[in-house]
Amino acid sequence: MLTPDFVKKDPFLEPYNHKIINRLRKAYEKEKELTGESSLGDFANGHHYFGLQRTGDGWVLREWAPNANSIFLIGDFSQWKLDDSYKLQPIGNGNWELVLPAGSIKHLDHYKLFICWEGGSGDRIPAWARRVVQDPVTHLWNAQVWAPEEEYQWKNSLKNDKNFFPLIYETHTGMATEEYKVGSWEEFRVNVLPHIKDLGYNTIQLMAVQEHPFYGSFGYHVNAFFAASSRFGTPEDLKALIDEAHGMGLKVIMDIVHSHAVKNEVEGISRYDGTYYQFFHDGPRGNHPAWDSRCFDYGKNQVLHFLLSNCKFWLEEYGFDGFRFDGVTSMLYLDHGLGTAFMGYDQYFNDNQDEDAITYLYLANKLIHEVKPGALSIAEEMSGMPGLATPQGLGGLGFDYRLAMGVPDYWIRTIKEERIQFWHVGDMFHQLSNKRWDEKTIHYAESHDQALVGDKTIIFWLMDQDMYFNMRVDQPNLTIDNGMALHKMIRLITIATAGNGYLNFMGNEFGHPEWIDFPNRHNNWSYHHARRQWSLMKDHQLRYHFLKAFDREMIGLVSKEKLLLHSSVNRLMEHVSDQVLVIGRKDLVFVFNFNPFDSYTDYPVDVPSGDYSVVLNTDNLKFGGFGRLDEKPEYSTHTEQGQQRLMLYIPALTSFVLKKKK
Repeated sequence: MLTPDFVKKDPFLEPYNHKIINRLRKAYEKEKELTGESSLGDFANGHHYFGLQRTGDGWVLREWAPNANSIFLIGDFSQWKLDDSYKLQPIGNGNWELVLPAGSIKHLDHYKLFICWEGGSGDRIPAWARRVVQDPVTHLWNAQVWAPEEEYQWKNSLKNDKNFFPLIYETHTGMATEEYKVGSWEEFRVNVLPHIKDLGYNTIQLMAVQEHPFYGSFGYHVNAFFAASSRFGTPEDLKALIDEAHGMGLKVIMDIVHSHAVKNEVEGISRYDGTYYQFFHDGPRGNHPAWDSRCFDYGKNQVLHFLLSNCKFWLEEYGFDGFRFDGVTSMLYLDHGLGTAFMGYDQYFNDNQDEDAITYLYLANKLIHEVKPGALSIAEEMSGMPGLATPQGLGGLGFDYRLAMGVPDYWIRTIKEERIQFWHVGDMFHQLSNKRWDEKTIHYAESHDQALVGDKTIIFWLMDQDMYFNMRVDQPNLTIDNGMALHKMIRLITIATAGNGYLNFMGNEFGHPEWIDFPNRHNNWSYHHARRQWSLMKDHQLRYHFLKAFDREMIGLVSKEKLLLHSSVNRLMEHVSDQVLVIGRKDLVFVFNFNPFDSYTDYPVDVPSGDYSVVLNTDNLKFGGFGRLDEKPEYSTHTEQGQQRLMLYIPALTSFVLKKKK
């Protein structure tokens, strides 16, 4: 096998070339073993075979439970008793089957499996169930027959855009309501979709789609991998949401959780057939020490079949346009990357990697793009493993993008630990622009992670308790003024230096205050922090609407200029003591003054020769600024000391964008 291209261009990878080649070879061999003469798309069709399937004259139910001695289908139709007419039969390879006539079960019936194994038995929700619901009285979970008379009729489709780059609006449907409750797919479709479209984002990332028994897990402790969470509505409601988003020209991706599974046994797939090692590793390796969950055994072909089929299912059944893979770092390393700083290449290529998980991720990315060309695959990965988001044609694992997880960490750390007057613009540019040439990255100032209990949103770190009393437009307050300015500047420099995409978590565009906290015992089951206060943004007596207006203009400018298609980000000028940074990208010049005290008059900035005009200004009155910069004049370069130079007025805590005229 030839040396991968991304290794050839990075001499520091040469000592690990054999390891990289062996990983690729293992993935090729596994694909051949799984598919034979067919394709991954043909292999990943488990959702058409397993689970409850409608046939021409009835039903068939199939499940994989190799350690089971007997399996019964129980439910409303059998009065929840064991009945031989609902007994599954073994059909080989650990698979079980039950064929039923048409009238034996019906739409909305609740059901489970009763599985017997040597030395024990128990109720189980079928691993391939497509609908799982919780009883509001007993709080027990059951599978539900979902077979409406009319299938959902899709109305809209998306065309692939060769010039596409993701501007992602990360959302959680349950939190998307201002009411003290769990929001629904339908409410999101009606109330939130138009807001996202108006802001100019082109991609929606839906969190907590797969069913999860504990709402407060944010959707990351999955129990039913093929079931869309019933707490948000019906499958048709979710399809209608995605369909309408497509009609608005928006892609919809979902958080997919294949890094671990909830430990629950009755409603989950842990100890499904009486063994701990059916889907997961046995012993300590099967338990995630930090997440209190189960870890998949990616070396098993049946597990690969289950997970790859799951990828295809969401693309095929619900029309999703791709995935953000959760917890990729945990998958890559046998110690889940816990407590490792990842300071050198030797930490990516040693005996600590789960080579089976790496094979799975390679196959998953190949499958996704085979099934749906133009689909997005994004890795939530913090170790920086080389090749992860490198195209497979260059020898990488094939993710389209990786989240630049160091960026929000940098911002939170800087805000918490450094006074504004000591922010180092040189370090700032390095931290924001540092990336591998062969990987596309998605920048974000904050996602949901930065606002969970124990932390706060960026705006709340900047303003804290002053937000409670001084956000009125007619109430001058220095803390609020500075916080507003920095909130805009942080977002502008984050997107200006973004590798190839940008992400914002729902509500942060208008400076949603405080933090995220789901109802639980510790807060007396309150929904106060598990919702979005959209009314703050709509009240023009409060300052939040200024931040929303700026975000809309910023996203609009980036979209119009197709800025993130131009990967070259140039540091045109850096003055650390003045805290002034000037960045060039495409034909735009981004000027930042992070100094909280000093404004600069006739400040010399070297730029490409030409005439420039202001196209975005954080200090504009319509964005809650002070209007100190006159945006009407045209700026022209002049030659000074052999350089093309602009003389600029740069107000304190202000950033603005100049566009070169053609």
